[in-house]
Amino acid sequence: MKLAGVELRRIGMPLVAPFRTSFGTETERDVLLLRVVTDDAEGWGECVAMSDPLYSPEYVDAAADVLRRFLIPALAGHRSLDGNAVGPALAPFKGHRMAKAALEMAVLDAELRALGRSFARELGAVRDRVPCGVSVGIMDSIGELLDAVGGYLDAGYVRIKLKIEPGWDVEPVRAVRERFGDDVLLQVDANTAYTQADARHLARLDPFDLLLIEQPLDEENVRGHAELAKIVATPICLDESITSARAAADAIALGACQVVNIKPGRAGGYLEARRIHDVCVAHGVPVWCGGMLETGLGRAANVALAALPGFVLPGDTSASDRYYRTDITAPFVLENGHLPVPTAPGLGVTPDPDRLDAVTTGTEWLPV
Repeated sequence: MKLAGVELRRIGMPLVAPFRTSFGTETERDVLLLRVVTDDAEGWGECVAMSDPLYSPEYVDAAADVLRRFLIPALAGHRSLDGNAVGPALAPFKGHRMAKAALEMAVLDAELRALGRSFARELGAVRDRVPCGVSVGIMDSIGELLDAVGGYLDAGYVRIKLKIEPGWDVEPVRAVRERFGDDVLLQVDANTAYTQADARHLARLDPFDLLLIEQPLDEENVRGHAELAKIVATPICLDESITSARAAADAIALGACQVVNIKPGRAGGYLEARRIHDVCVAHGVPVWCGGMLETGLGRAANVALAALPGFVLPGDTSASDRYYRTDITAPFVLENGHLPVPTAPGLGVTPDPDRLDAVTTGTEWLPV
């Protein structure tokens, strides 16, 4: 393919309810979408960077800037552009993985639409549907938390993830276990909120038979996670620390994690996410697909990724209505705790023009 240009589109997506984590509360997603136009087809990408650099160093305005000034121009000279060419072309530019992932996603979507192949087939999916978990934010009270968890279980979600932070950890987990029993698949996510000094406190979660504790320490403290794993019996899962296949291999070798959460945006794209999957499978480490409150575009790609063989734990690939009253694509609807894997060419979904226009806050066309 030859690239003709890229449209940067900002949209504002109100959440159905505030989503609170240890690093802040979101009420609306400011999302950067990319529409890649080639001589063969168009493709869509979604940047998962947040409005502020709180979860990661990246944020939406910076992603748009680096795409505009550096990343998109780097692809301009490729006369035979495809998804596999994006990573090497962008490699000279350090960091900015979420921006790179969005551009790779859009190019892959265009390529696969032109070839008539699905994202799932390209990545190596082995399932036609994936089990879905749900992420439950920090609440104002235990009662509010129990009501929320009960609603998600009634909706059919097969796994519950509780966001935790110091002061909101042992008692919420205890309350959920006591109310809903030991059969519920339950895990917690700290988003780097703890330090190694909290090791004995985190070990108080061991009696609750959790699937895992996700990213308790700072993302750069891989050795600290290895030390923590010697004290805490619950499996340690790394999220923010896993930025590449090499980072995953190093963390596994150090004993810093027994489970890995794969987020394509954090890793620089779906092709690198597949490489992380392959490294983990080779070492017998289970993986699952994390979420960043994606629209239907990113959700479609995540569901395709989650259908690979190493994804043996339910991911955060929730239904569209978990976060949005109206998605920009046809909604993903939970079916017996699962979401179907799209099989149409490319992502298998496209934005509805009217829905997209209704939430658009700005567009910019960048010819190449």
